[in-house]
Amino acid sequence: MARDWSDLFITSEPGSPGGAEAGAESSAAPRRGLLRRLRESMAKTRQALGSEIHSTLFGVLDEHTWERLEEALIMADVGASTTASVVATLEHEASDGTLEGGEQLSERLIELLAETARVGEGHIDLRAKPTVIMAVGVNGTGKTTTIGKLAWHLHNELGFSVLLGAADTFRAAASEQLEGWAERAGAEFVTGPEGSDPGAVAFEAIAAGRSKGTDVVIVDTAGRLHTQDDLMGELGKVRRVIARQLEGAPHETLLTIDATTGQNGLRQAKLFAQTAEVSGVVLTKLDGTARGGIALAIARELSLPVKLIGVGESVEDLRPFDAEDFARALIAES
Repeated sequence: MARDWSDLFITSEPGSPGGAEAGAESSAAPRRGLLRRLRESMAKTRQALGSEIHSTLFGVLDEHTWERLEEALIMADVGASTTASVVATLEHEASDGTLEGGEQLSERLIELLAETARVGEGHIDLRAKPTVIMAVGVNGTGKTTTIGKLAWHLHNELGFSVLLGAADTFRAAASEQLEGWAERAGAEFVTGPEGSDPGAVAFEAIAAGRSKGTDVVIVDTAGRLHTQDDLMGELGKVRRVIARQLEGAPHETLLTIDATTGQNGLRQAKLFAQTAEVSGVVLTKLDGTARGGIALAIARELSLPVKLIGVGESVEDLRPFDAEDFARALIAES
């Protein structure tokens, strides 16, 4: 999984500069700083888990121990099936002498949680010109803000040209918000009249991107509840329009989920995945919840990789997801 922006994106053949292996020589100090920031942002989840896990794994290991550990992980929205599998493995390895209690069990728990989160393709392939990224999600999840921050990083850290397409034509403020982000990120911007056909705006955005030789086109779609069948059907239509405009597009479909919604976010992901062929998840508002374990439930139950996480308001607080760093920030006390 990705650790920083150069690790997240595939911009050339793997193994070559800018490929999936780029960033391997990044210094340890910045990464320690990122981990510290992540730990600070996930304090609520860790506080909900940390004291219980520490008192459990560093005490007497008996049946009550494993029950308490299960309860703690489920309360953090790690998910019932994920929790059952992880705790069963820990209990087995502890009982057969493979693991001793305390620090070994804690480290093994972090390892198992990280393994759970490593599913699917964790990178975003930007080799198509233009690469089309379709953004979907429920209103209020931070989707439009995430698009703006992603555009900022693509332009300012990788030097890519970016065009934002405002295919959310039902909410006037959405277009204005996205246009503001386009200006801030140094990106081009395409929109249509309020109430116009979202598919037409997506079509025009990709056409403009192709004519300008833009590297990445990001298409915003109307935020909608996963229970709104008509609007979900329209989302499928926008996707088909994009596919007809450019072969292979959309190359990436990112679903933004608000971490504070817990298991409801998992239900959202299931329905969006069916309609929009989601390829990755952006998990936002991790700094405001004790339910950060939902990232693991999404990965295990839907086999959808979490590719980006939002841990605050600033541009720098949108960051690539790293499974080991996430698990350590979730569990480790220091």
